[in-house]
Amino acid sequence: MGKHIKDSTARLSPINDSALSRESWKIFQIMAEFVEGFERLASIKPSVSIFGSARTPTDHPYYQLTVDIARALSDAGFSVVSGGGPGIMEAANKGAFGGRSPSIGLNIMLPHEQSGNAYQDVSLTFRHFFSRKVMFVKYASAYVVMPGGFGTLDELAEILTLVQTGKTRRIPIILVHKPFWEGLLGWFKQTLATEKMIDPADLNLLTIRETPQDVLDAIFEHYELRGFEPSAEEAEMLSHL
Repeated sequence: MGKHIKDSTARLSPINDSALSRESWKIFQIMAEFVEGFERLASIKPSVSIFGSARTPTDHPYYQLTVDIARALSDAGFSVVSGGGPGIMEAANKGAFGGRSPSIGLNIMLPHEQSGNAYQDVSLTFRHFFSRKVMFVKYASAYVVMPGGFGTLDELAEILTLVQTGKTRRIPIILVHKPFWEGLLGWFKQTLATEKMIDPADLNLLTIRETPQDVLDAIFEHYELRGFEPSAEEAEMLSHL
C-alpha cells in the first residue's frame, strides 16, 4: 500500500504557474472582504444576527413572525443582521428596516445567484462563506434562529461550536418555534449527550422562544448584570475569530 501511495505521489503533475499565481492573489480578495466588513460593521453594535430559510414565502406565518421579531429588536436598539437574501432573510431585514436601528444584509454570491432584498441600510456582498460567517459572529450580541434548512443548521452549528470551544463569547442562541426544533433538540439530548459526544451542559447554550417579546426578554435577561460590550477578555477572544 505504501509503495502505491509513493508512486502515485511521484506522478503528480507540477503546479501550473498561472494557477499558482491565481491562488496566491486570491488572498487579497479574501483580505478585502474582511477589511470592508470590519470597517462597515464596527459601528452597528449591539446587533442581533437572524437566520432562517431562503425558501419561506411572504405569506407564511414564519415570515411575518420574523418581521415582527426584527422590528421589535430594531425598536429596542439592536441592529439586525441577516444573509440579505429572500425568505426569512428578507423578513428580518424588512422588520428592521421599518424600525429605528440599522438593517444589515450580508449577501453571498452563489452559482444560482441570490438576489439581495430591498430592505438593507447596509449591504455587503461576499464571495466566501467563511469570511461572511465571521461577520455574523464578530459583532453579534445574540443569534436568533428561525426555521430553516442546511444553511440555517450550518450557522447554528457554527455558533454552538465557537461558544463550546471558547473561540467566541457566550451569547444568547435563541431557537424560535418549538414544534420545528424539538426533534433536533431531542436528538441532541438523547443521542449526542447520552453517547458523550457533547457535555449535557452544552444543551444550556440553547433556548427556545415563541414570540417577539420572548426573544427580547431572553436577550435582556442574559445581559441583565453586564453591558452589551464585550469584556476585555472577550474582546481579545473575538480578535482571534
